[in-house]
Amino acid sequence: MEKPEDDPVNHPTHYTNRQHECIDEMIAIFGKEAVIHFCICNAWKYRYRADSKGKHDEDMKKADWYINRAMELKNELHYDWIEERR
Repeated sequence: MEKPEDDPVNHPTHYTNRQHECIDEMIAIFGKEAVIHFCICNAWKYRYRADSKGKHDEDMKKADWYINRAMELKNELHYDWIEERR
């Protein structure tokens, strides 16, 4: 089986080297609401340090990925409060 090329933003190999992606296991274990909060915090972290690691564009794309994932989960739960915090 051919190993997929590493996608450091959408599917980093260090999060996809098991049966399920890490974020999917987190949803199964902690629930969607907790993962929404995790995603918001992770997006903040990536934006906070974007200028510190020499990977500004990649970190901003990662932040966007986490915001988008939080929005997807929010829509699945029909939450309105995330829009107010954006």
